[in-house]
Amino acid sequence: MKAAPVLRAFHPFAQVHQVLVHTGQHYDLNMSDVFFQELGIPQPDVNLQVGSGSHAQQTAAIMTGFESFALENKPDMVLVYGDVNSTVAVALVCAKMSLPVTHVEAGLRSFDRTMPEEINRVLTDQLSDLLLTPSIDANQNLLREGVPEERIKLVGNVMIDTLVRLLPEARAKLPADLPARYALVTMHRPANVDDPEFLRDFFRTLEEISQELPIVFPIHPRTRQRATDFGFNLSQDCRMHLSDPVSYLEFLALQTGATLVITDSGGIQEETTYLGVPCLTVRENTERPVTTVLGTNVLVGRSMQRLRMEVNRVLTGPRKSPTVPPLWDGHTAERIAEAVMNWQR
Repeated sequence: MKAAPVLRAFHPFAQVHQVLVHTGQHYDLNMSDVFFQELGIPQPDVNLQVGSGSHAQQTAAIMTGFESFALENKPDMVLVYGDVNSTVAVALVCAKMSLPVTHVEAGLRSFDRTMPEEINRVLTDQLSDLLLTPSIDANQNLLREGVPEERIKLVGNVMIDTLVRLLPEARAKLPADLPARYALVTMHRPANVDDPEFLRDFFRTLEEISQELPIVFPIHPRTRQRATDFGFNLSQDCRMHLSDPVSYLEFLALQTGATLVITDSGGIQEETTYLGVPCLTVRENTERPVTTVLGTNVLVGRSMQRLRMEVNRVLTGPRKSPTVPPLWDGHTAERIAEAVMNWQR
C-alpha cells in the first residue's frame, strides 16, 4: 500500500530507473500476491523469497539476499518502508555499503522496546540519509534523537494515497449480505495472539459483543493457528462472521461500512481515522498517536472490560469529532518523489 503510489509518482522522471525488490516476507496468497494485483504494482524485478522464520532468520536472509542484489546493481538510492524486518535489514546492508537510504514513514515511536517493530524503526532512522515523516510528532521524535533537521521532511501519510485512489472501487465491493451495523475485527500481533489467556478472554468478549453488534472477523493465519494450538473452538455463532484473510480492497470496503473497528494493527488506526470510523485499538501504546489526538482511535489496552465499555460508548454515546491530520490528502507520494529528487540534486 505504501510502495504502489511512490512507484507511480516517479514515472514522470524519465531519468529514474526503478527496481522493485520483494523480500517474500509475506508468502500467503491473500497476504501478498493479491496486493500486487489490486494495487496495480508490476511483478517485482527481484523476489528474495525469504518466507517465514524467526526475526533473526528473516533479517539475516533478507540481508544476504539484498546484499547480492546491491553489489550487482549499485543503486543510487534505496527506499525502505515502514517498520518490518525487511526495512531494518535493507537499511543495515546499505549502511555497510555506503548506499543512500530513504526511510518512508520515519519517526514513528511507540516508546515500547518490547515491540520488534520499535527496534526496526529506531535503527532504520539512525541509518537513513533522508527521513520522510507522516506527521509532525514524527519530526519531533527524530529531532529529540539527534537526527539533523535538514535530513527530515514532513510529507504526509502515503498509505492514505492508496486509500483515496481505491476508495470508490472498494465501496463497490461492499458485500450486499452484510448486516446494517457490524464491528470489524482484526488481531495478529504476537504479544496478543501468542498469549493463550488473553486470546481466550478476547474471543469470549467478542462473543459477548456479538449479542449487541454482529462481528465480521477475517482471521489472520497466525491467529487461527494459535487458536488451534491452544485448543480453542472458534465460535460458530451466526453473529460472528469468521473468514479467511481478505484482500486489501475487500478489507477497505468492510472498513467503510463498519460501525466500529477493533484491531491491534498500526495501519488500520490510520485508515479508520481518514474514514471517520471509530477504532478501538487493543494495545497499551501506539506509534501513531496522531490518530488518538486528531482521529477516531482509542487505545483500550488489553483490558476486556475497557473494550466492552468503549464499544458501548460508540453504540450509545456521542462519537469523537475526528479531524484528518495535515498532509493526509492523497498526494504524499508526489512529495516523496520531489524530496528524493531534491536530495539527489
